Parts: sequence; structure tokens; C-alpha cells
Amino acid sequence: MSFLAFLLLGLIAGAIAKAILPGKQGGGWFITLILGVVGALLGGWLGGLLFGIDMAEFWSISTWLTAIVGSIVVLLIYGLVTRNSRSGSRA
Repeated sequence: MSFLAFLLLGLIAGAIAKAILPGKQGGGWFITLILGVVGALLGGWLGGLLFGIDMAEFWSISTWLTAIVGSIVVLLIYGLVTRNSRSGSRA
């Protein structure tokens, strides 16, 4: 998969993950792009490591599912980190 296709996958996976998660997550579209790409990388790495999923095919359902799940995980971690930093600064 080309670099631009991977960026597109990360953006879309991040947007889908943000829509799936309940509540309001901080960050705009740029943060969503970055977290989506990081999530797609994480999902692809874990999917390949645990299940032997190949992220080379852009239109494969396994590519999209691993990227979305990875993005959800990264958004959850980002939400926990930013929530703790905001509540810690008020004390």
C-alpha cells in the first residue's frame, strides 16, 4: 500500500473510530489523522503479529477492521492521557 493510501486509510479509520466511541473526544481533524495513522499502524502490527493479517491490500476488510480497531485503542489511550493531564493541572 502506498504512503498516501495509508494516510487516507488512517484518516478514515480515525474518523470512524471517533464516531464509534461514545462521548466527546478532544482534538480536531489533524489529531484524528495522526491518531488514525498511529492506530492503523498499531492495528496492522498487532493483526500481523497475532493473526497473520496482511495490511498490503487497501480494499481488504481485514485491513479496514484492524485499522479501525487500532484507531479505537489509540483514541481511548489518548482520551485517558489527556483527561488525566487536564484533571491534574486543576489540582
